[in-house]
Amino acid sequence: MPTLPTTVFDQFTRRTADVTAQLATLGIPLTAPAPPPADLNPADPWASSYTVPVDRSSLAWCTAVTMLTDHHHTGIERQVLAADALLRELGVRGLAQLHSDLYAGAPVDYRFIRCPYCSGIGEDPTQPTCGEVGCAPWLEFAGHDHVCPVCQGDDCQPEWFAEERMAELEELLADAIEEREEHASLRYRTRARLYRRTVRT
Repeated sequence: MPTLPTTVFDQFTRRTADVTAQLATLGIPLTAPAPPPADLNPADPWASSYTVPVDRSSLAWCTAVTMLTDHHHTGIERQVLAADALLRELGVRGLAQLHSDLYAGAPVDYRFIRCPYCSGIGEDPTQPTCGEVGCAPWLEFAGHDHVCPVCQGDDCQPEWFAEERMAELEELLADAIEEREEHASLRYRTRARLYRRTVRT
């Protein structure tokens, strides 16, 4: 029976260990092979054929392949190339795009949905924490290197934000009802005037 992670940071180690163990079992190398070089474009002499190497043992790659296999209900071997392409093209930030794509293109609100990369802690798990580095408390609001690149440090607290969201929605609904009543009143007055004109003529 597998042991459960004892701290939130243990789950990141567990995630990479599980994925790399599956890759080793399948005989898939931990470094993605470089794609074939692109044809040189004489119209763009500054174009580069350099491609970013993809480390399949990184937390970002393991997160991407896990998201893909969970969503498509397939084995890891079917999603390896997709995870390679995502990380090569967009890097870690591409996980946010992938998350949105898996939600049919809808924007993902990380205040209500736990971030797949940092699991809702709001900091980049691969960087030292603010406590380890000794960041000043005001940096939490100023933005700094430790913020999670996927959720941008959004605090996943649906039970707290739901109240705030409900208050916002009630206010929007009240405004919409008031506006509709104003428009209905205006339509009634316009209709009454037009009716009076047609009756006179």
